Amino acid sequence: MAEAKLHRPSRGARSLSREFALLGIYEWLVSASDAVTIERTLLSVLSDDGEPIAGASIDAADFERCDKKHFSELLGGVIDHAEELQAIFSKHVDRDIARLSLVERSVLLLGTYELKFHIEIPYRVVINEAVELAKLFGGSDGFRYVNGVLDKVAADVRATEVGAKK
Repeated sequence: MAEAKLHRPSRGARSLSREFALLGIYEWLVSASDAVTIERTLLSVLSDDGEPIAGASIDAADFERCDKKHFSELLGGVIDHAEELQAIFSKHVDRDIARLSLVERSVLLLGTYELKFHIEIPYRVVINEAVELAKLFGGSDGFRYVNGVLDKVAADVRATEVGAKK
């Protein structure tokens, strides 16, 4: 992944859980490991030397502060529903999914999952969190792409909520 920017403001427990889930989803796309193995690997990397994860500037202390239940649910949920999630967002991308950067694809999977399965979280919050992840880990304009795609996904999967906000 691209080198994460340093000197970020303090993040809340849910935001941190999304960051760790994104790292796990990225790892899953690369390795096809199961969620339990990925969680174990992340924990092992964090506890090995106490240093931040390379390229992510998050560390064991951040993991202690994250919403671990939300992290596990996001990671497992994305892996379990990946085909369905890709089918939802693929209608709104301008290229084959395999040609998306792994960061963009990971963020789109995570954002689509939250839009579809976490209706208690306002769609604008989901999109904003995804955009922030894309800014943090992705290329220079990837966040714009993620924003556009997830805005269209929200209009599909949360039509009533999106329509009420306009």
